[in-house]
Amino acid sequence: MKNDNLILQNFLDNAFNLKTHLMDFLSIKECDLDEFLANAKMNLANSHPGDTLNDVSDFYTEIVGDRHVADLAAWHISSKEYIADTLKLQQIFSRDLVLDFGGGIGTHALANAMSSKVEHVFFVDINETNRNFVKFRAQELGVEKKLTFCKAIKDAQISKFDSIVCLDVLEHLADPAFQIEIFNDYMDSNSIALFNWYFYKGEKNEYPFHIDDIQTVENFFKTLQSMFLEVFHPILITTRAYKKIK
Repeated sequence: MKNDNLILQNFLDNAFNLKTHLMDFLSIKECDLDEFLANAKMNLANSHPGDTLNDVSDFYTEIVGDRHVADLAAWHISSKEYIADTLKLQQIFSRDLVLDFGGGIGTHALANAMSSKVEHVFFVDINETNRNFVKFRAQELGVEKKLTFCKAIKDAQISKFDSIVCLDVLEHLADPAFQIEIFNDYMDSNSIALFNWYFYKGEKNEYPFHIDDIQTVENFFKTLQSMFLEVFHPILITTRAYKKIK
């Protein structure tokens, strides 16, 4: 396994070889890749059916296709310094059995799989394209033996996780409070969870897939404060670390 500094540098150099993985997985030429990534955010937003969507999970399982992979890839490439800080945070807290919930294109799961402090990573994502892409990436990076890919947490068949990573996910869920209640059930007194959120649709509705309902968001914060205690970390980012209240 690589040391922490080398893992971070590899991400900053090329996002764990992300562009090459995209070209190979999607069978797209290098000359077309930049345009594909440049339009990713707009294409994903335009694919959202708006208020007619009954179940948010339908959007990520049936509608987005490759557009979600492209949007996430563009974000990870353009925001490498910020994401590198979240990887530093992972390195502080991740250990042993790790749940990566809604792991997208796999940056955090792959980094954890490279860590000597992590025994195994359970990558959970409802989008089959995401799971297949990260499985492909894990094989390319030689860490596939440390990853298990699941559509739901229960598929991992693990009763407790030592670390939970849930980044850029909660704002996409219809009931984020319910989700962190589930996380609480999978934690013991020594477990640490890393969460962030962005309950905002944007000035021009550029994030139509985010929730911003006042009552839903308020219920989330009430649940968070009743179940979890924040653990201080020195990194100046929006992601927070939590342990369950005994």
